[in-house]
Amino acid sequence: MRPRPARGARVTELGLFPLPLVLLPTEQVPLHIFEDRYQELIGECLEDETEFGLLFADDDGVREVGTTAVVVEVLTRFEDGRMNIVAEGRDRFKLLELTSGRSFHTGDVVPLEDSGDAASPDSVERALALFGKLRELTDSEVEIPDAATTQLSYVLASRVELVAEVKLELLEQVSERVRLNRVCELLELAAVSVERQRRAAERAATNGKVDLER
Repeated sequence: MRPRPARGARVTELGLFPLPLVLLPTEQVPLHIFEDRYQELIGECLEDETEFGLLFADDDGVREVGTTAVVVEVLTRFEDGRMNIVAEGRDRFKLLELTSGRSFHTGDVVPLEDSGDAASPDSVERALALFGKLRELTDSEVEIPDAATTQLSYVLASRVELVAEVKLELLEQVSERVRLNRVCELLELAAVSVERQRRAAERAATNGKVDLER
């Protein structure tokens, strides 16, 4: 389903931070702010308690769907103005056009809302079970979210390592039903991969031979 902004959505101008990473709603990422223009952007967001927009950017350019973000923690402030921060993803937006006039990137954006196509209770149960299985396989202490969590797909996806292309796919998808089903597929593949790695490590530890003394 092609991402479309809500009808009658209000257009706002947002400071933008193009990066080679995808930030999902609810996900937290550490960022090192070193360029002067982005020191200015993040400085304003901290002072005014406002959001900035994070967009995935690579050699093909800047994508049109991104995530608003807030600074939830400043880890380090350096004398030259650089900062280490933790940013948290909030809501999705669609970039209409880039604007000018500031040292950092800005653009006119509108909110990107879900279509209302909710996930089924069975999909929610399956997703949580798969996440629990992966959590056990990796000896992780990451908390399992509640079944009633809003946009459960993003909450689960933000707690596992995914490549940028897959995260973009999830970010642009406006159906929670489709999105959660996709997350189930990803969790299942991840669990299978971890189990294979564990078996391979166990075989390697015994040189691939059976210990007859056991």
